Amino acid sequence: MLPKHPSESLTTLTDLVLPSETNPLNNLFGGELLARMDRAASITARRHSRRVCVTASVNHVAFNRSIPLGSVVTIEAKVSRSFKSSMEIFIDVWIEDRESGVRTKANEAIYTFVAVDDTGRPVEVAPIVPESDLEKERYDAALRRKQLSLVLAGKMKAQDATELKALFLD
Repeated sequence: MLPKHPSESLTTLTDLVLPSETNPLNNLFGGELLARMDRAASITARRHSRRVCVTASVNHVAFNRSIPLGSVVTIEAKVSRSFKSSMEIFIDVWIEDRESGVRTKANEAIYTFVAVDDTGRPVEVAPIVPESDLEKERYDAALRRKQLSLVLAGKMKAQDATELKALFLD
């Protein structure tokens, strides 16, 4: 299977925050943002694998800034690393200043998706070749996150988590 670049899976969703999507403080509901991020990540995973993909986990979400009513929100998602059948999707959420148009990063998330066949069984996906410095950083960190997840789930012994050990022993 030929390797792919993260840019080939880039998904960008831009939308407005409407009154029915806000909490009593007139900020976007966290659950609404999660749903938007899940949709963007799903499209990203499908673009990379060319298969039906299912959400395996939401590994990290940071609600760093509230997103006010009327904001233009842009969600950018890319595959940061692929494994055998799974793909880590890194998501950046931006809000646009109404007057200047300047974009500010508001939130980020990391989702894991698995590519499946018509019967729901996992299928192999193409490897990723990162290009930019940020893509390389996220690619390297993805293996540490995967190892940590496997150790915490009891599916990997801590002494076998070579990337995690390197963080603490170097």
